[in-house]
Amino acid sequence: MLYAVTNIPYPGWVNPGDNTWQLVSATLVGLMSLPGIAVLYGGLLQRKWVVNTMLMCFSGFSLVVLVWILWGFNLGFGPLAHLGSDGSFWSGFIGKFHPITSHFGEQNQAVSGANTLIPFHYSTATLAYFQLVFAAITPLLFLGSILGRFKFKAWLLFVPLWITFVYCVNAALLWGGGFFAQKGAVDYSGGYVIHLSAGVTGFVAAAIIGPRLARDRNHALPNNLMMVAIGAGILWLGWNGFNGGDPFYAGIDAASAVLNTNVATAAGLITWIGMDMAFSREHKPTFLGAINGMICGLVGITPSAGWVDGYGAIIVGLVCSTIVWISWNYLSKIRPFSKVDDALGVVYTHGIAGLLGGLLVGLLADPGMVEYGVAGKHYTGSGSFSVGGWFYTHSFHQLWEQFLAAVWVIAFSAAGTAILLYIVKFVCRGLRETDEVLEIGDLAIHDEEAFPRETFAERVSSLSR
Repeated sequence: MLYAVTNIPYPGWVNPGDNTWQLVSATLVGLMSLPGIAVLYGGLLQRKWVVNTMLMCFSGFSLVVLVWILWGFNLGFGPLAHLGSDGSFWSGFIGKFHPITSHFGEQNQAVSGANTLIPFHYSTATLAYFQLVFAAITPLLFLGSILGRFKFKAWLLFVPLWITFVYCVNAALLWGGGFFAQKGAVDYSGGYVIHLSAGVTGFVAAAIIGPRLARDRNHALPNNLMMVAIGAGILWLGWNGFNGGDPFYAGIDAASAVLNTNVATAAGLITWIGMDMAFSREHKPTFLGAINGMICGLVGITPSAGWVDGYGAIIVGLVCSTIVWISWNYLSKIRPFSKVDDALGVVYTHGIAGLLGGLLVGLLADPGMVEYGVAGKHYTGSGSFSVGGWFYTHSFHQLWEQFLAAVWVIAFSAAGTAILLYIVKFVCRGLRETDEVLEIGDLAIHDEEAFPRETFAERVSSLSR
């Protein structure tokens, strides 16, 4: 009888609209990883690395799922551990190491360090799944920097370590009511926690692991642009859940975030095409360039999707795409960037674009764009807050808080990645596959090919003779 009293199938605090939108948004984000990134990356690489890429995506996603329910969610979004005095950095550093695997852990009303003055209208399972897909996509993003040489068993060890000791810390500090959140820094949907961290991690990992084989670098042509288009399209539309779900409610700010996401993305894509036509050596528009511009717009708007208006969204896409284009074409020729083999340029399209997007919040955030939030030193009102950038408030306070948070994410992600990789290197006796294995690729590592020269029927026929 006690179970029946405390666990009812449709408690009064559930709002079907909010609950449905969070689950749908989370599923859209999940589709960005599987199959989105698997298809996008697989199409961008040589044929011999397609299976390895897809399996790293699926296995990395699965590892994060298990880490998240066993301890990751509460580390990032549960009650803070308060490792220091109240108000100190260590007090708001990380949550408590605890699973959410019980029926109470999944079906109670969601409450977390990210909670708003208006209670969540769904269960912990809904909130945990929504935050899970954000955590799961992050290793898949920095995977783009280290493809074509990283040991598969090293990947299986590195992903859960990195999620635990890097991602969950950044999430707690900025999203889980931790130190930087209390100071006033904001990250609407992951420009810092996900993209800046992934860009830095990928760059540091590529530097430590070393470059791909020279032949692979010199002949790094996409094997299937149609698959690249499919993966990129899934990313673009999946981003509606990425940014649209982060108000935590199916309200007007969710709609604004979705619209602004598409506006910034379109601006970023067209800007990159224009830069290619005006300033590239060939003066020709390219599809891969358009995809880079698309990603710059998506990443750049992520930290501010519900805090800027339509004009701000256009500026974000234009600025991020322009600066990343310049970085890709010129900064890549300067040390240390010229010496690091970032296979798919993650440090540019995610790292630099995420940094720019986060800083632009401090300039472009429109205080008229209101979202429900946590009351604190800089936020007043009955259960809601807005963020004011310099163009509206003539104050650099928000920009300063954004800058401090960015410095932390860059430094901590770089140091944490380096330490964890050296631990993994010791355990796995190296981080790279041997040159003999790298020459062959998928067949040597997985005994599979994405595009076998013989058909399955021909193989069966030959075996029966």
